Amino acid sequence: MNSHPRPTPSFCPECSEHVTPLAGFGRRDFMRVMTGGAAGLMGGAAVLSPATSRAAAPRTAKPAEELVRELFSTLTAEQKTATVMPWAHGAESGVPTRLKTHNAPPLGKKLGEQFTKPQQDLIRQTFKAILSGDDAYDRISRQGKWDNSGSFEGNGIAIFGDPSGKDPFSWVFAGHHLTLRCDGNSQPNTAFGGPMYYGHSANGHSEVNVYNDQTREVMGVFDMLNEEQRKHAVIVGSPGDGVGALKPKLVDKPATGVGYGELDESQRKLVTGVMRKLLSPFRQEDGDEVMQLIQGNGGIEKLRLAFYKDNAEKGNDRWDAWRIEGPGFVWNYRVLPHVHCFVNVVGQA
Repeated sequence: MNSHPRPTPSFCPECSEHVTPLAGFGRRDFMRVMTGGAAGLMGGAAVLSPATSRAAAPRTAKPAEELVRELFSTLTAEQKTATVMPWAHGAESGVPTRLKTHNAPPLGKKLGEQFTKPQQDLIRQTFKAILSGDDAYDRISRQGKWDNSGSFEGNGIAIFGDPSGKDPFSWVFAGHHLTLRCDGNSQPNTAFGGPMYYGHSANGHSEVNVYNDQTREVMGVFDMLNEEQRKHAVIVGSPGDGVGALKPKLVDKPATGVGYGELDESQRKLVTGVMRKLLSPFRQEDGDEVMQLIQGNGGIEKLRLAFYKDNAEKGNDRWDAWRIEGPGFVWNYRVLPHVHCFVNVVGQA
């Protein structure tokens, strides 16, 4: 396979940061509240509101991985040279390229610049197939505006490995404030096939932001905390962004935030509601894997929730960031000046 040009670094226009990578409940309470484990969690998300109920709408019968194989079979030699890289590409640097997050097309070329209309349709079908339905697609695409990518065609893809047989592969879709992937579980012990990134250029506290409901759900948890719990939950400072945000800091001795085990029953139900909200845009098999990894890492009791602000005087309705963290689990959500969310969920070795 031919070598590939180095992708041009891409920057978030407000933050000027280059986005790159990292590889990386009581169980009884959790299962009872979730009503049937991860499948119950995904199903439960559908009853939260009319908007989320649309997430269960029928979609293509073909799984995303089959669509990736179909696209791969249509690529010309020139397209393969520009789009396909070895599975282990970049591993010598410490992080394989397939596990990186991006703020622009992953290999520098846009969909509209290198794929036919039928191929672009296959890519769109694949993207939709890794989501839970049309409502999720509207949200992740920022209501079809795709943030500074401007259009679906302004995003890009990369394929790592060979999806045509039984070899490992990863299909990466990326654009402005977005990196998602599917890999048919080629990357072992890892949810979503690797670190995930999503965001929106609107202020995270604004209802214009398509992810504002996630912040409102988390704020509902904060509002239920007592004074002692808030002493642990509120942190003046930043949890980091980009690469730094993806490193799970809490393993055996969690030191920041308020723990699930420190909450009463009503508060625990709110936390599980947050988990439903976070996982609801994604297909059920990915939500299932997240829950399996959480349980394998010690259960939901190990998760902790923290609220960050850059100075002590800032009001509680103006968080700069919030973070759910535990062994092998990071959901790091920067609210201001606009939304950056980095997710990394892996099983413990």
